[in-house]
Amino acid sequence: MEDKDTKLKENTDIEQNPDNNPVTRQALPSLGGVGGGLGHSLTCMIIDDEPLAIRLLENYVARTPSLTLVASFTDSVEALSVLRSNPVNIIFLDIQMPDLDGMEFSRMVPSETRIIFTTAFKDYAFDSYEVNALDFLLKPIRYNKFVVAVEKAEHWFSMVPAEAAAVTPPVPSERATIFIRVDGELRQVRLDRIVYVSGMKDYVMFYLTDERRPMITHLTMKAVEDMLPADKFMRVHRSYVVALDKIRSVDRNNCIYIGEEVIHVTDAYLGAFNKYISK
Repeated sequence: MEDKDTKLKENTDIEQNPDNNPVTRQALPSLGGVGGGLGHSLTCMIIDDEPLAIRLLENYVARTPSLTLVASFTDSVEALSVLRSNPVNIIFLDIQMPDLDGMEFSRMVPSETRIIFTTAFKDYAFDSYEVNALDFLLKPIRYNKFVVAVEKAEHWFSMVPAEAAAVTPPVPSERATIFIRVDGELRQVRLDRIVYVSGMKDYVMFYLTDERRPMITHLTMKAVEDMLPADKFMRVHRSYVVALDKIRSVDRNNCIYIGEEVIHVTDAYLGAFNKYISK
């Protein structure tokens, strides 16, 4: 089996856009439309741990009028947290990725979102259909193959009722759990167990009601904010997100007493916090 780097090098030598510019790498508000024969654009997301592979797919999306790119990610865990608040119609998803691989990821997306796998290894073809993928693109991916996969997506969305195909953000208060990767495995954690989350460079620590030691995982604080429902959690400091129902008290110096920690609400977050406690 050829290694992934070799496949990706081949991938960058074909079908390049003359401008060679990525469309976007920033998450945008969900456009939530349906495509197919209805004449609307299908929203999509690209997830691949190799920047060169992302660049190629971004160029393909830019050349395809029926697609609108919402975001691109090299980190699948961060992508999953953003997807919850910015759902899309299609995900172009690599399989071999660190932390959360494509197969695991595909089992965690909303049923309305369709997966098109992009991988350098044909061995995964059978597994991709077990998770009901819409198509399987083998790297190096040529534009004509990409277009065929998009046409399959257009056909699928044109066949389902508009209200079923439309992608809408979930209601935050309905979510009861999240998945956190710890020591190489995904652990499902109930939201009501989380007391607060603290950040330390590229890692965060989840402090829970029933565990003495925090759960440590590779995430940014921004990803944590996107992952947790805004009606139950609030960022009060550059390095802290707190569970609002776990706050015991707040003193005159804007210090929150929560769990075994005292957290000072900094000026950047004080306005929103004061608005919440004055309700």
